[in-house]
Amino acid sequence: MISAPIKRTLLLLLAPLLALGVGACASSSTTSSFKGEQQAVAQVISDLQSYGTAGEAQKICSDLLSSAVVARLHSSSGGCEHALKEQLSQVDTPEVTVEKVQLHGATSATAEVKSTYAGKAKLTTVTLVKEKGAWKISKLG
Repeated sequence: MISAPIKRTLLLLLAPLLALGVGACASSSTTSSFKGEQQAVAQVISDLQSYGTAGEAQKICSDLLSSAVVARLHSSSGGCEHALKEQLSQVDTPEVTVEKVQLHGATSATAEVKSTYAGKAKLTTVTLVKEKGAWKISKLG
């Protein structure tokens, strides 16, 4: 069983970003306005949508989440993949757009992500870190 704080963290991290439900064209439009490293950061958000829609918890854990997030989930909820599988089955499908990407040096970035669900828009900041040459989600908000 997942503890309440971890479950809340997962829902906050995943709910506004998983499962766009709008297909591949929306994914490419989310990232196409960015270039270079900014595009690579935006692609992580797009990949989260794709993997979430497909229910690929293992790929989210191995490819998209920072080692610190994975370690927290492993130590408190029985593993990242286990925690995500439960959450993926409970997530609705908001519309998501990467509005802005800012690089903070070579290993840190933030992405402003707008999610719209039931006509209500919410702007969320996603923090990413570069680990072993790949951008990984490290924090939401």
